[in-house]
Amino acid sequence: MALEHVGYVDLPPHAKPGGFDHAAVHGGRGLLYVAHTANDAVDVIDCTTNTYLRSIPHLTRVAGALVDEAHDLVFTSNRGENTVGIFSPSREETVAKVKVGIGPNGLAYGADHRLLLAANVGDPSRQGSFTVSLVDVSTRAVIANIPVPGRTRWTVFDAESGRFYVNVADPPQIVVVDSADPTRVVDAFPMPAVGPHGLGFDSTTRRLFCACDGKTLLVVDARSGAVRSAHAISGVPDVVFFSPAFRHLYVAIGEPGVIDVFDTETMRLLESVPTERGAHTIGFDAVRNTVYAFLPDTHRAGVYRDQPGSRRTA
Repeated sequence: MALEHVGYVDLPPHAKPGGFDHAAVHGGRGLLYVAHTANDAVDVIDCTTNTYLRSIPHLTRVAGALVDEAHDLVFTSNRGENTVGIFSPSREETVAKVKVGIGPNGLAYGADHRLLLAANVGDPSRQGSFTVSLVDVSTRAVIANIPVPGRTRWTVFDAESGRFYVNVADPPQIVVVDSADPTRVVDAFPMPAVGPHGLGFDSTTRRLFCACDGKTLLVVDARSGAVRSAHAISGVPDVVFFSPAFRHLYVAIGEPGVIDVFDTETMRLLESVPTERGAHTIGFDAVRNTVYAFLPDTHRAGVYRDQPGSRRTA
């Protein structure tokens, strides 16, 4: 067994349809921030006690949260108002908002250049609305809106190369933006599976983990874009997290409601952990090796702890 279920965290009831979306953890502070889309808020969980603390309101249709511990910042993508939010965990009541493209969703941050990338899902009825926005966090200003060929999904940043990787659903590909020249797409990797969605990154092996709507997990060389292997998963995926400590990959799948756990050294599926139907999003605390699955029907988080030695014995 890789993940052990250790409890639940009750969260505020949904005020309207929408459930939860992307989450991020500030490991040093022991705080998890999860987009509670149904409540136009970000819920805050204490990871040391696994308790709900409070909610940060007025984030319309918030779709994602991202943490940068080096600069002690939290970012949110507020899809309903086409903004990104920027605040410090020590001043959560003061959220700076920056207008970006249509429907910001995925977020990635390049700390060296203080660049935030917002991957915008766009509007199919509006020509040219599929974009990524680059925000200078120091000046709270958009410095570029870059066209991409289709609806974006999640995005990650590689600090070593200075490159952002962004999943595009259709045509299925991963596009690349360089933080040293953040005005254009510098490369694009075609993906041989329908609907690239969740995206993870292993900085040690320089591999991207691209979970696709075609119920396929692709392992991709981040330098060349070559697809190294493909693996079946239990359903249509959403959020992906990689554990450097255990070399595990966690793939959230809303239907039937499981987390697929892979050993990334062998790419063997270790187990599929039941969560709850519709639970398409997770958070990961790398300090405490804990996975949080956000359960929309019961408006709570399931808490799962990864186990030392589980990679060898599962």
